[in-house]
Amino acid sequence: MSDDKGWPLYEVFIRSKQGLAHQHAGSLHAADDKMALENARDVYTRRGEGLSIWVVPSNAITASSPLDKDMLFDPADDKVYRHPTFYDVPDGVETL
Repeated sequence: MSDDKGWPLYEVFIRSKQGLAHQHAGSLHAADDKMALENARDVYTRRGEGLSIWVVPSNAITASSPLDKDMLFDPADDKVYRHPTFYDVPDGVETL
Protein backbone atom coordinates (compact mmCIF):
# COMPACT_ATOMS: atom_id res chain seq x y z
CA MET A 1 0.00 0.00 0.00
CA SER A 2 1.34 3.46 -0.79
CA ASP A 3 0.10 7.04 -0.71
CA ASP A 4 -0.32 9.35 -3.70
CA LYS A 5 3.46 10.05 -3.76
CA GLY A 6 4.16 6.32 -4.05
CA TRP A 7 5.67 6.17 -0.56
CA PRO A 8 5.16 2.84 1.22
CA LEU A 9 3.20 2.51 4.44
CA TYR A 10 5.14 1.67 7.63
CA GLU A 11 3.87 0.36 10.95
CA VAL A 12 5.46 1.98 14.00
CA PHE A 13 6.18 0.17 17.28
CA ILE A 14 7.44 2.02 20.38
CA ARG A 15 8.97 0.60 23.54
CA SER A 16 8.10 2.97 26.35
CA LYS A 17 10.25 3.76 29.35
CA GLN A 18 7.97 1.69 31.56
CA GLY A 19 7.34 -1.16 29.14
CA LEU A 20 9.27 -4.27 28.30
CA ALA A 21 7.71 -4.87 24.89
CA HIS A 22 7.19 -2.71 21.85
CA GLN A 23 3.58 -1.60 21.33
CA HIS A 24 2.00 -0.62 18.03
CA ALA A 25 1.80 3.17 17.96
CA GLY A 26 0.42 3.80 14.48
CA SER A 27 1.28 4.02 10.81
CA LEU A 28 2.97 6.49 8.52
CA HIS A 29 4.15 6.86 4.94
CA ALA A 30 7.84 7.43 4.20
CA ALA A 31 10.16 7.32 1.22
CA ASP A 32 12.57 4.85 2.86
CA ASP A 33 13.43 3.11 6.15
CA LYS A 34 15.58 5.97 7.45
CA MET A 35 12.86 8.55 6.81
CA ALA A 36 10.28 6.24 8.42
CA LEU A 37 12.40 5.98 11.57
CA GLU A 38 12.95 9.74 11.75
CA ASN A 39 9.28 10.51 11.09
CA ALA A 40 8.20 7.93 13.69
CA ARG A 41 10.46 9.60 16.25
CA ASP A 42 9.01 13.03 15.42
CA VAL A 43 5.38 11.91 15.36
CA TYR A 44 5.17 9.27 18.10
CA THR A 45 7.82 10.27 20.67
CA ARG A 46 7.46 14.05 20.88
CA ARG A 47 7.27 13.98 24.66
CA GLY A 48 10.21 11.62 25.18
CA GLU A 49 8.01 8.65 25.97
CA GLY A 50 10.02 6.09 24.02
CA LEU A 51 13.25 4.17 24.48
CA SER A 52 13.22 2.29 21.21
CA ILE A 53 11.41 2.52 17.88
CA TRP A 54 10.75 -0.16 15.29
CA VAL A 55 9.43 0.69 11.84
CA VAL A 56 8.27 -2.15 9.62
CA PRO A 57 6.97 -1.92 6.06
CA SER A 58 3.31 -2.88 6.25
CA ASN A 59 3.67 -5.25 3.33
CA ALA A 60 6.28 -7.24 5.32
CA ILE A 61 3.77 -8.14 8.03
CA THR A 62 1.90 -11.42 7.76
CA ALA A 63 -1.17 -11.65 9.94
CA SER A 64 -3.75 -14.28 10.70
CA SER A 65 -7.39 -13.76 9.88
CA PRO A 66 -10.00 -13.70 12.62
CA LEU A 67 -11.76 -16.40 10.59
CA ASP A 68 -8.80 -18.73 11.32
CA LYS A 69 -9.22 -18.33 15.09
CA ASP A 70 -10.51 -21.86 15.70
CA MET A 71 -7.77 -23.48 13.68
CA LEU A 72 -4.92 -21.41 15.14
CA PHE A 73 -6.04 -21.11 18.73
CA ASP A 74 -7.94 -24.31 19.35
CA PRO A 75 -7.81 -25.61 22.91
CA ALA A 76 -5.09 -28.05 23.78
CA ASP A 77 -7.56 -30.65 25.07
CA ASP A 78 -6.70 -33.04 22.25
CA LYS A 79 -2.97 -32.67 22.95
CA VAL A 80 -2.66 -34.81 26.07
CA TYR A 81 1.10 -34.51 26.06
CA ARG A 82 0.66 -30.86 27.10
CA HIS A 83 -1.13 -31.81 30.31
CA PRO A 84 0.86 -32.83 33.38
CA THR A 85 -0.93 -36.18 33.67
CA PHE A 86 2.19 -38.21 32.88
CA TYR A 87 4.14 -37.02 35.91
CA ASP A 88 4.16 -38.43 39.41
CA VAL A 89 3.68 -35.69 41.98
CA PRO A 90 6.08 -36.18 44.89
CA ASP A 91 4.68 -36.43 48.41
CA GLY A 92 4.37 -33.05 50.07
CA VAL A 93 3.79 -31.11 46.83
CA GLU A 94 0.35 -29.55 46.60
CA THR A 95 -1.50 -29.56 43.29
CA LEU A 96 -4.04 -27.00 42.22
